[in-house]
Parts: sequence; structure tokens; C-alpha cells
Amino acid sequence: MEKVRWIEDAPYNPKASFWTRANVGEVLPEPPSPAGWDLVFANGGTIRGWRDCAVNRLGVGDDELDPDPNRCDFIGLIGGYGYLNATWIRVWGERTPGMSAAAIDAAYFGDHPDVPPYVKEPWHENPRTTATMERWLAWVLGDMDQSELEADRLLARQVRAERPDLTALSDAELLDRAVSMRPLCRRMFDQHINQSGAASIGPGAIAAICAGIGRPMDAMKLIAGLGGVDSAAPSYAMWELSRQVRASAELNRQFENGPNGLYERLRASNHPDVQRFLSAFAEFLAEYGSRGPNEWDIMADTWETNPDLALAAIDRMRLSGDDGSPAARNAERVRERERVRSEVREALANDPATLAQFDAAMKSALTFVPGRERSKTNIIRVIEESRVAMRELGRRAVERGQLDRSQDICFLFEDELRAYVEGRLPELRSLVEPRKRYYDWLLSLEPPFIINGTPPENTTWKRRTDHTATVAKPGDVIQGLPGCPGKARGTARVVLDPLDPTVLAPGDILVAPMTDPAWTPLFVPAAGVVVDVGATLSHAIIVSRELGIPCVVSATDATKRIPDGATVEVDGDTGTVTVIGVP
Repeated sequence: MEKVRWIEDAPYNPKASFWTRANVGEVLPEPPSPAGWDLVFANGGTIRGWRDCAVNRLGVGDDELDPDPNRCDFIGLIGGYGYLNATWIRVWGERTPGMSAAAIDAAYFGDHPDVPPYVKEPWHENPRTTATMERWLAWVLGDMDQSELEADRLLARQVRAERPDLTALSDAELLDRAVSMRPLCRRMFDQHINQSGAASIGPGAIAAICAGIGRPMDAMKLIAGLGGVDSAAPSYAMWELSRQVRASAELNRQFENGPNGLYERLRASNHPDVQRFLSAFAEFLAEYGSRGPNEWDIMADTWETNPDLALAAIDRMRLSGDDGSPAARNAERVRERERVRSEVREALANDPATLAQFDAAMKSALTFVPGRERSKTNIIRVIEESRVAMRELGRRAVERGQLDRSQDICFLFEDELRAYVEGRLPELRSLVEPRKRYYDWLLSLEPPFIINGTPPENTTWKRRTDHTATVAKPGDVIQGLPGCPGKARGTARVVLDPLDPTVLAPGDILVAPMTDPAWTPLFVPAAGVVVDVGATLSHAIIVSRELGIPCVVSATDATKRIPDGATVEVDGDTGTVTVIGVP
């Protein structure tokens, strides 16, 4: 592959050489673009926010981390893809009272076979971190004050509400606006890591208590139907929009012609049903338009920049009857949670200390699991402001004949963007076209899920098309991890790209490689969800629990083993997927 300027990989540190795509694969499922990395993650952006949280909240010594203040040992790129440093995350678990490296592994990896055993080293201990974590845990299980998170929510909404007319800004002003979001990304990612860490504590304690009284499978039911989960909120809103479509012959006619170009077709119609729908859809985009596949990279489309993506999900929902309401499913989960909660409290009635721990853990889970999703929503709103500013800059470059697509502006680095808006870089194609080819080559690779030791050059990685697995036969059982309780039987639909959900019909079983919140509207018509990778706090689990859909995660190679169109049964209690029949 031809050499081009690209984003630097994280420096190799033999002391912390265990890296993983777990969790970060939901944030950055694809390689980030140069502008996406420079304007959001690097140069004092989200990576600096992670470092802020580690040092200021979680007790990691600043002197323990990379001397470059804009680097953070917890996250980086390897071979062009985002990775988490699992060594450091394990160390944080070991330093935290009541946690361990084993608990971290369970949360991030489930029972993935390639996870190396944890070996404790002297530097893993740090009394200062442990003392800080004791105070932090008092907040997580005691005070639980969320005023900082609420302030971020209000700020993110204010930034969106005060968006200027981008078409009236100069090229330099557009770049300045995109760059101006970076300090907010730093602040809000600090809070996101804080909330993410806190979100693991309550569920962990609940699981331990339930196991202690011989009811381990009840732990999942106790953190389902929590309410206020921002990643699930768009699905509820889309459901209401789908009811408008289902009730209108004209809207159904428009949707029957497929999602491609649907938004423009609707805008060209004067039919009153269409106009009412568009008015409601505009409100939806104003509230949720920042969401979309690969939403952390400003090069990627969101529902605002490509409304057809949202309309495609609404199209799948319109085919469901009213009995498929996600609100009704959620209500069932809430009732079941409260029933189990009462039974567990009754079982602990003669153990006041454990009962108090259980109550605190329940309150913590109800606070911080939704809090984690809210902190992500806040930062995604801010990232959207950088995205739309860059899209306007790219649109102008297309008009000038300098680019083919507006999003191609994101193949430039920040210094090149500055030179461009100052008139010092008139020729863009000679930079962009080789990088587009390199990016396409990166997309063809299968990044290793786990790297332990010196990272292999990406030229040695397998191609995605080279990865094969034994196709399951009737009677075969694929073992994963329980995600959301319940059983569902239906036709398996292997969906590899959330941009094309047209094969998914109501009652089908969604089989996906890895899901971020942009996939969640596809959960609504599905009877069950199966995911190749994922663990306790993956978005697939959180949202499936909120929407009340049986879910199995960490079902290794499910997208390759389960034939599209097979009849399968998903058991969200045991974490199994049974193949009943194949087409």
C-alpha cells in the first residue's frame, strides 16, 4: 500500500502492552479520519479529557503517564484503529477497593478465549490511587451528586441552540468554530469516563449479592428498564413517528419506494400527512440528529447530515403492529425489576448490612448506568457542531471543484485545514485521493480484537474477507453471555451495516458484529439481538435491557456462523443461541 501521511500510532510501552478493541470498537468501529482525530481526540480533546479524569478523579499519578500531556496511556491508535490499553484498565481495577483485574476482564471481555492471564507487577499498586478511589466510591455509592453531568447537558444543548448560520461564516470562521468545540470535548469526555467507571460499580455489587443468595440470574433483571437512558430515547421517538407513517396511506406509499432519496421525496410533497410528518421529523432531528453510525468521527454521516439513515429505521418500525411498542416492553421490564427487587430485599431481611449494600447498589445503578449514556449524548452533541461546520467547508470545496464529496475535507489534518482556509493550500486532490485509497485499504483489514505484546504491523493483519468460521447446523448451540433476559425465536438476519436495515422485518432476530447507539432503532422491530462481541456495559446490552429485547453478546463469530435466514432461538438468560433450522 502506498505510503501517505496518516495518524500516528500510540507509542509502544512494554510495561503496558495489552490492548483491546473491546468497548472502543463501539466508539470507533472504523478508522478515524485525520480531521476527525485532530479536531476531536488529539491536541487537547477527548484524550486529554480521559487523562484529566484519570489524574484528577481516579487517582492515577500524572507522572505515571506519558510525558506528553496530550497523550493518555488508556487509549490510542494501532494500525489506524482505536484501541484501549487493557493493562491500565486492569491496573485501575486492582487499585480500586472491592474491584479486581478479573472483574474488569469480565466486564470488558466476557469469556473471550484470547484474553491473557493477569500477572500482577509491583507498579500496579499505588496507595495514593487506592485512597482516592475510596473517596470516589463514597460518591458512587453514597452522594451520587450529578450536578456536573446536568451542567454538561445544559451546556451541550446551549451550544446546539446557539449554532450560527454556517453559510454566513467565512472559511476561516468555519474552521475556528470546529476547533472551538475541542475544549468542550475535553471537559465532557472527562465526565464520560467518570460516569463510565461509576456505572460499573452498582451492577457489579448487585451481581455479587445475587450470586451470594443463590440467584445469580436475577442480577440482569435488576438493571433493566432503568428509564432515562439517552441511547434508547431516539428509538421511542422513532416509534411514534412510525405510527404516523403506518396510519397514512400517502406516507406508506412514499416509504414503499425505499429509503434512498426518501427525505427529498417527502420534502417535494405537499400532502398534509407528509407535511405533518416532516414537521415532527424536524423536531426529531433537532433533538437527536447528532446520532448516527460511527458518530464519534466527524467524517461519518449522522441523522442530521443524512436524514435517510433515520428514515430507514423508521421504515422498519412502521411494519410492526402497535403491540411492538418499545414503551410497552420497557414497562414489562420495570415491573419485573421491581418484583425481583422486592424478593431480593425480602431474602436479605435478616442481614441488614448486606441489605443496605444492595439498596445503595440499586440506587447507584439507577443513577450511573443512565448517567453514562447521558454523558455520551452530551459529547456527541458537541462533536456534531464540529461535523456540520466541516461539512459546510467541504461543501464549498466541492463547489469550487476541489473535492468530490463534502466529507472528504476530513482527510486533511488540522495544519492543512488552516493552510487551506488561509489560501495557502489551493490543491486538495493530490492530498486527499491517496488518503482515500489508504483509508479504503484500512477498512479492508480485520483489526485484532486483542493485542498482547509488540503490535504487529497492519500489513500483516488479515483481510476481513479472509476471516472464516464453521457455519452452524441445526441443533448447534452458540454460547455467548446473557445480555437481556427472555427468550425469542425467529428468522436470523445478519446485518453488517446499520445503514442498510432493509432486510430486517418485525419479529426477526438481529445478528450484528458490534453495536453502537446508532444501531439501537433496529432493536425495536427485532424479537431478539445477537452480537459477536460485547460485555456487561456494552451498548447492545444497555439498550436491549431498556427496550426489553432478549439479547446475547460475546457470541463469537455469530455473524459468520449463523446463516442469514436461519431459524434461531435466543435465550437471554443463559446466553445461548440455538440454531433450529437453516434455509
